[in-house]
Amino acid sequence: MTTVHRITPIRENCVYTSCYCEENVWKLCEFVQKERTAPLEQLFVVFISNDKRMIPLWKQKSGHGDQPVIWDYHVILLQVRPQSDSLVYDLDSVLSFPCSLRLYGAMAFRSDRHIRPEYHRKLRVIPADSFLLNFASDRSHMRNPDGTWKMPPPLYTPIQTADSQMNLDDFISMSPADGWGTVYSLDHFLLTYTGNPSTASSSP
Repeated sequence: MTTVHRITPIRENCVYTSCYCEENVWKLCEFVQKERTAPLEQLFVVFISNDKRMIPLWKQKSGHGDQPVIWDYHVILLQVRPQSDSLVYDLDSVLSFPCSLRLYGAMAFRSDRHIRPEYHRKLRVIPADSFLLNFASDRSHMRNPDGTWKMPPPLYTPIQTADSQMNLDDFISMSPADGWGTVYSLDHFLLTYTGNPSTASSSP
């Protein structure tokens, strides 16, 4: 079995806050940048959502049995390695950390072919250096109308830039005219990064 060079801490030692996946991935990118564990140009941040903000993902920690979790959006880290399979880093998944994109595609994404169109996934792929430079969140999306938190926020200071305190929606949006990076359909994403339009098995 091929040994994977670890570019992040082990899962248990990563900076992690439940329901703040975008910040968890930002922290993974920051770690790689600071520790120089891999060329930053190999890393891409992937926002998964759609126009309805209803996307199914399987093999999530919050799932039950073989039922998918329906997220409004989710964020993973993708490492594209020369002459090797691409790897996915998903701290909310029960799959290995990291996991090959081929396996993640088959087990977590599966396929859009047999689910209703409103649940079809789109993916915004942003180079990690661009994400580190441009992403900002004041966490207001996690507050209830009375100001209380829907889920406790990370203990560190909110991530901000000189230009913005909050631009999360520009990353979640799947309109190519918005935000940073490139927007793909699920099949186009898998074709681009694995060579196969769908790694999920389908009936003949």
